[in-house]
Amino acid sequence: MNRLEGKVALVTGAGSGFGLGIAQTFAREGAKVAIIDINEAAAKSAAESIGANAIGLAADVSKAADVNAAVEKTVAAFGRLDIVVNNAGISHRNRPMLEVEEDEFDRVFAVNVKSIYLFAKAAVPLMQGQGGGVFINVGSTAGLRPRPGLTWYNSTKGAVHTMTKSMAVELAPSKIRVCALAPVAGETPLLATFMGEDTPQKRELFVNSIPLGRFSTPQDIANAALYLASDEASMITGVVLEVDGGRCI
Repeated sequence: MNRLEGKVALVTGAGSGFGLGIAQTFAREGAKVAIIDINEAAAKSAAESIGANAIGLAADVSKAADVNAAVEKTVAAFGRLDIVVNNAGISHRNRPMLEVEEDEFDRVFAVNVKSIYLFAKAAVPLMQGQGGGVFINVGSTAGLRPRPGLTWYNSTKGAVHTMTKSMAVELAPSKIRVCALAPVAGETPLLATFMGEDTPQKRELFVNSIPLGRFSTPQDIANAALYLASDEASMITGVVLEVDGGRCI
């Protein structure tokens, strides 16, 4: 317990799914947490469920003004910012790549990739002034072993993994660690989108590709994020940690 005592974390897409699990776990381990979500009601509800050490803020992570405001409000509330978890993500529905419209393609890249750039612009100077910090970017097994039907989504997660490694090298002199998680499909609001349709047959097909025989859970991802965010991982940077039940073997 208290592995994040005295730390302040900002978690995007934390109104539900993996992000909510991460925020709850970080708070339980002593961190103060800013819960960021495009759905303001979900963000505030999640923060209320955690208590006084959490705030809920609405933001579109693809827009610089929203990102800057979220970081500023976090620092105003808690005095500093030690950990940024870039978890917010979307996907196009599983279907042939040429059926995905241009505006949908642009939105997936803006939310999944551009958001990391925007949070780096907003948070890196703060962390440099504090003497260090941690970024955790949520990638995907889709960026390591891509499936047909999710070509453009897969590509965003490949970008997340490469950005993570490059950021890690460039920011190391500032004592800022940058790591990524590569979850396998989980019980989140995006699951039906990944599968194309939520049916018992589709679920069986996806689960059968995972050697441990189940989907990931928010707690699985939160446990991995907790380790990477904690001082126990102080010598770890630039890794893409697969939390996938063996999917990528």
